[in-house]
Amino acid sequence: MDCEQDCQGTGTGADALRPKHMISEEQAYHVAELFKALGDPTRVKIISALIGCERCVHDLTVILDMGQSAVSHQLRYLRNLRIVKRRKEGKTVYYSLDDDHIEQIFLQTVRHLEHK
Repeated sequence: MDCEQDCQGTGTGADALRPKHMISEEQAYHVAELFKALGDPTRVKIISALIGCERCVHDLTVILDMGQSAVSHQLRYLRNLRIVKRRKEGKTVYYSLDDDHIEQIFLQTVRHLEHK
């Protein structure tokens, strides 16, 4: 909803209007990147598959019914954003969520969507 044409605002100066915890430009960029990552259904499914456990690329290809190259590409993208991390054991690489915050963001988003 727009303001009336003759709206003069609250009469408060710009400094007083700015929230005390206003996000910085750099923080805004990183938050947008996180949500951009969550804007892809394949990446969302990968995150879902990694909640509470770690999985190798092969397991993720089976779960997602996708090729290894495509899954690896998405994992690399998520790793670059520190959404997932990897652990190597011999020749096998296991992926898991980078930290509990990612899981919390994901689960809160799902709860929000289920909220009526």
